[in-house]
This record gives sequence, C-alpha cells and structure tokens, in this order.
Amino acid sequence: MSNTVIEFNNVTKRYGSLTAVDAVTLSVAQGEYFALLGPNGAGKTTLVKMMLDFTRPTSGTISVNGISSTNTACRNAIGYLAENHRMPPHLSGRQYLQRCAELCGFSRREAAEQCDRSIERVGMREKEHSKASSYSKGMIQRFGLASALVGNAKLLILDEPTAGLDPIGIREMRLLLESLKGQGMTILLSSHLLSEVEKICDTAAIINKGKLMVKDSISSIIRDGETLEAVFVRLVKGLT
Repeated sequence: MSNTVIEFNNVTKRYGSLTAVDAVTLSVAQGEYFALLGPNGAGKTTLVKMMLDFTRPTSGTISVNGISSTNTACRNAIGYLAENHRMPPHLSGRQYLQRCAELCGFSRREAAEQCDRSIERVGMREKEHSKASSYSKGMIQRFGLASALVGNAKLLILDEPTAGLDPIGIREMRLLLESLKGQGMTILLSSHLLSEVEKICDTAAIINKGKLMVKDSISSIIRDGETLEAVFVRLVKGLT
C-alpha cells in the first residue's frame, strides 16, 4: 500500500491570462513534515486552496489519501490552520473548540471529548475558559492549532502558523509542532520563516511564479555551509 498522503499531478491553475500554478507535480508521504516555500505570489496559497477544494484546478488532479480533493470525504482527515487565524472575541477557547467540533459532526458529548484532547495537546488547559479577547497572538495560534486537531486529524495544513508571533511565540509553536512528531501526523507547512522550517521540516518544495523549482529533503537541498534561506534566495533569483 502506498504511503503517499498528498499528491499533486500536473496541476495548473489559471485566472484569465494569469497562470498562478503551472504544471506542478509533487507528493507528500505519510508522517512527513513538508515545507511549501516561495516568495509572495508564487502560488503557495493557491495550491493549498485547491487541495482544500476552495478553488479547483484548471487542469491536473489532486488527491488526499487516494481520494480526489473534489470529494468531501478526503477532508475528514485534514486539519487546517489558515494564515491570520481569528477567533470570535466573546467566546472562550473551549467554547470556540466546542463549536468547531460540533460543526465537524460530533455530538455534544463527543465534541467535549475532542475539546479536552485538543486543549491538552496544545497546552492551553489554564486558559480554556478565558475569553478570546484576552488572548495573546500566540494563544490564538495555539487554539487555532487545537481547532485543526479536532476530529483526530492526521494531516495538518498550516499556512504561516508563526505569522505575527514574537521570538518566544515562534519557539513555542516550533516545540509544539515537534511534539506531534511520532504520533502519525503529516504536516504541510507554508512559511516565510525559513530558519524555523529548517529546524522542523524533513522535506521542502520551492516554487516561484507558479513553477516547481526543487523538491527534495532539506538535507539534500542545502549545500555545504549554506542555510535554507540562502538556497531559497539563490533559486528564486536564478543564481547558480
């Protein structure tokens, strides 16, 4: 049985005369921490939106666990944390997660159990009953990750999970993601914070102007003495 979780097969997305994604083929394996990298406007968010069926490819196919991205069943195993995640300020973290779980189809009792599990995993037990209006950016991101974990998701799609965080919050998010390793979790992470990506992820794909430039293990992408950031700049700028 294949261990491929995500598969993009010759995927293209056009908006009129603009080609946002150009014949991208790549895959993500089970248990892999995969970084999707590129400058602003490269096509990263479009790839994520197509995988979640927020928009559909002009051509090509996308599958998750062997199920077409256009089939709602494929999303049962996906947890998603959007960039600039927000919470209703009048709700507590627990109330927010309870609603998320119920929207996933859980009964009230099952939803409460999901809340307990997710809150414990992100270390927010002490703040679960406080209003979201009192939360720091880091706390909101933690509860956002908790909402992505509701339903025992085995594939997490994280779009800029450290956006707006201070250095302590960035470190806490990295440690939290690292703690999920070994639990059968697969993560696709889109981020501009390449120093953190280098610490967390196993594999990276770099895209620019909609085209896939490289996809390999991070240890293979990085040359002797280089950082991932240096490789990224070199490839995007077309330097040898």
